Amino acid sequence: MPIKLPSFRQRREAYPPDLWTKCPSCEEMLFNRQLDKVRRVCPSCGHHFRLSAAGRLDLLLDAGSFEEHDEGLQSLDPLEFVDQKPYPERIAAAQAATGLRDAAVWGFGRIDGRVVAICVMDFAFMGGSMGSVVGEKVTRAAEAALEARVPLIIVSASGGARMQEGTLALMQLAKTVGALERLRAEAVPFISILTDPTTGGVFASYAALGDVNLAEPNALIGFAGARVTASTIAAELPPGFQRSEFLSEHGFLDRVVHRFELRGEVSALLRYLVPATFEEPAADTLSVPAFRPLSFLSALADRVMPDLEPEEPRPNGPLPVVAPVASTPATTSGQAATAPATPTGQAAAAPATSLAAAGNGPSPRAGEPAAPGQEAIAVEAGPASARAHDEEPRDG
Repeated sequence: MPIKLPSFRQRREAYPPDLWTKCPSCEEMLFNRQLDKVRRVCPSCGHHFRLSAAGRLDLLLDAGSFEEHDEGLQSLDPLEFVDQKPYPERIAAAQAATGLRDAAVWGFGRIDGRVVAICVMDFAFMGGSMGSVVGEKVTRAAEAALEARVPLIIVSASGGARMQEGTLALMQLAKTVGALERLRAEAVPFISILTDPTTGGVFASYAALGDVNLAEPNALIGFAGARVTASTIAAELPPGFQRSEFLSEHGFLDRVVHRFELRGEVSALLRYLVPATFEEPAADTLSVPAFRPLSFLSALADRVMPDLEPEEPRPNGPLPVVAPVASTPATTSGQAATAPATPTGQAAAAPATSLAAAGNGPSPRAGEPAAPGQEAIAVEAGPASARAHDEEPRDG
């Protein structure tokens, strides 16, 4: 009786894409589950694979501390753009593949207990291209960090502006830079993390404006491609001039940090980069009132009214002073009531009315002699008053 041998299946030439990953540096086949356990870093050569937005948040933030904001924002098609397929179909395909509404996610989280505002980009969503939604999320993250006065962290992974949105995508460069400038003016720290790749309009706007710029090893960072740059300046460029190590050596990046050390590096920076607080000194409400009307009006008058020059004295001198003669009580019949005589050349005191006998000018002050051409006129104070004379009084 013949022996029946078991049949063996032929070895597969291709592997499922979700099972194994080939390292582009050392060309070793890596099991995806094992690769996810080591944060998608090749254990043989240290190559850093691209991380999804969810993986990046798990890497940087405390477990369960992330609170997403504006997750319902979604791109429209105002230009009705069509290339190989309509723009809405591309959006739908990217959403089905990544589970995201667009290429950026932002919210609040904690790093070692410190609250931060964080925005993370996902290159798997249409190459991480920046459209109106990505620009809006970056701007809102910066504005929320300014309002809450907490540090801002942006993790960039993008090929540049989204061509399907045209000028609307290019305007996001100015909008995001304006929001970051307001953040800088208020002394709120901003940490930018550049990953592979960070190019185009994202590199030309917010990705390069951090107070501290960090990057992962061997990350592609630049504005245009190497061939375009070389042909534009008509010069041969050194190898690797768009890699993070080259940029760090030439002062464009602050540090190149391994993915395993990135969380600790950011946490250490947050201990030094503390948002500034501008506290106004408290006023003493008991001694200094909140508003002093007299002081305010005086200061306003000094500013509004012109300086008035003092008037020159008139040439004719001051006006005389008219002094009333004091009245005396009534006397017995046959006797005349007279007033005591005043010395010659002296004016009576306590003027009641001033009359100008001759000449012009203001009245003289008390004790001053009258000017030439002017004389003091005595006005009777009552019916029983006497006139002043220089001669002796008559007898009975």
